[in-house]
Amino acid sequence: MSKFVSSLQSLVGAEQLSVWERVAPALKAQLSQAIAPGGIPECIVEPDSPAQLAAVVKELHAQKGRSLPFGTGTKLHWGGVSDSIQVGISTARMNQLIDHAAGDLTVTAQAGMRLADLQAHLARQNQFLPLNPSYGDAATLGGIIATADSGSLRHRYGGVRDLLIGVTLVRADGEIARAGGRVVKNVAGYDLMKLFTGSWGTLGILTEVTFRVYPLPEASKTLVLAGEREAIARVTQALLSSALAPVAVELVAPAAMQHLGHAGLGLVVQFQGLAVSLDAQAAQFRQFAQSAALVESTYTDAAEASLWQTLQALWETTPSLTCKIGVLPNQAAATLEKIADQFPSLSYGTIHAGSGLGLLRFADPPSTSHLLDLRRLCEAQGGFLSLLAAPVDLKQQIDGWGYPGNALGLMRGIKQQFDPDRLLSPGRFVGGI
Repeated sequence: MSKFVSSLQSLVGAEQLSVWERVAPALKAQLSQAIAPGGIPECIVEPDSPAQLAAVVKELHAQKGRSLPFGTGTKLHWGGVSDSIQVGISTARMNQLIDHAAGDLTVTAQAGMRLADLQAHLARQNQFLPLNPSYGDAATLGGIIATADSGSLRHRYGGVRDLLIGVTLVRADGEIARAGGRVVKNVAGYDLMKLFTGSWGTLGILTEVTFRVYPLPEASKTLVLAGEREAIARVTQALLSSALAPVAVELVAPAAMQHLGHAGLGLVVQFQGLAVSLDAQAAQFRQFAQSAALVESTYTDAAEASLWQTLQALWETTPSLTCKIGVLPNQAAATLEKIADQFPSLSYGTIHAGSGLGLLRFADPPSTSHLLDLRRLCEAQGGFLSLLAAPVDLKQQIDGWGYPGNALGLMRGIKQQFDPDRLLSPGRFVGGI
């Protein structure tokens, strides 16, 4: 028995620690996508309280043990590849609801709570957290924050960092820290919420999180257009420039539109709110479509739910390679069409029309040279391309993040301040941070 296993078992108990040989095969497979070959952890620990997690991290800090924090592991195949990890730390047992101030529209929960469980609780109070990330049925709140995975609702409600108002975390040295609070108007302390959103577990391990929530909409309606790129781009620009208030505006590649029963580049727009408002907004959107000679299809109730579930399922199907991209919003339609034309293996592609952020999925991974060509295409449109899921050897061949900006030195300085010994998720973030 290694020194890590023996010392950690005394802190969490035998039932909360699994040596590598006893880790479930599914979790082993997920972890293998996040760790370089030969760098498998000695064990996985599952603390059931912030105090227990702090004790684990403090012990690892004393022994200079490197760890890989995660929730249920749904996105371990995303991001960079860590090396020489001694311990995996799962927060899945820390899954309790702490406080729901329904009148203040805020909710506080442990970071290991699944989003689906939180939504079920909020729905009983006619409220919801406006996030629809990947693997939403199993994804934990901490994992969603760590990967900044918002989903299509970001168009109306903003991203994860816009909804997060308070955090409690365990630092790399095992000390517990807090930032923000449990009320929306809070200016206490540094804004660690934004710093930790999208940090991929490299700066600390979240234990409790507080979000602002919203009332459930009375009604919902999704309108779909499909056709030539020029017409779709014209309608998209008219929509974004109008006073209409959709909650989601997604440009969808032809391959994915085929699964929805449509041909050509697609524009999928969702409106939510009062029924009378939806009717008025849908009528104006139809005018945009008619002016561009496009036929609109309307989805409500079960048909609408099925449409969005189909898109989600296409994205979450086990891929050979998936990427996150960003382009200038006014170039989104043209860029998506170019990608679809140049890469026939593209099986899923969407871009949030308002932000220019998108997701790509390839049935067969492009060659390294073609992948770099795709990155250059995105960069030529003022954007980027990062690998999410890809074979480990491919992530070791090319820079998965491809960050061309000038903030790398600043990011490394922040990592040095929070985790000078590189003990938390080493290699998972930009520049090998």
